[in-house]
Amino acid sequence: MDATSVTDATGAMDAGKLEMFRQLNLLEQHRVESFKDWPFPEQSSCSISKMAEAGFYWTGTKRENDTATCFVCSKTLDGWESEDDPWKEHLKHAPQCEFVKLGCAEKDLTVTQFLDILGTVVKSSIEKSCKAFKKSFIRDNENRLDEFTHKNK
Repeated sequence: MDATSVTDATGAMDAGKLEMFRQLNLLEQHRVESFKDWPFPEQSSCSISKMAEAGFYWTGTKRENDTATCFVCSKTLDGWESEDDPWKEHLKHAPQCEFVKLGCAEKDLTVTQFLDILGTVVKSSIEKSCKAFKKSFIRDNENRLDEFTHKNK
């Protein structure tokens, strides 16, 4: 393997890791990029940058464009008003959230705090995936399970 191949493989691996972070909305930059049709300007208290800093990514639609969800606790909030403070609203509606309990932006987290949040997010993602797989597996194999059960009675 030549040096170019190694560099290409490493670059692809790094891009894959970053894509995982993007899918989890782990990085503030990715949360900012998720906001497609946010109704409030950057000068408002609940601007895109302030929403992302407080842990929210956009989960709205064209019709309901003021919906956002926390990347850690998955709390979804809508009905935002321009003067709402995302940190205060997050704490009010999800005081158990590990991210909001820290009360600081991503840039101010220690490495240990970031890794703890990463662990919480990854664990939650794995649990959701397992539940979805189990539900899908049961639904897709319901008839086969019934047949098996009746044959073995």
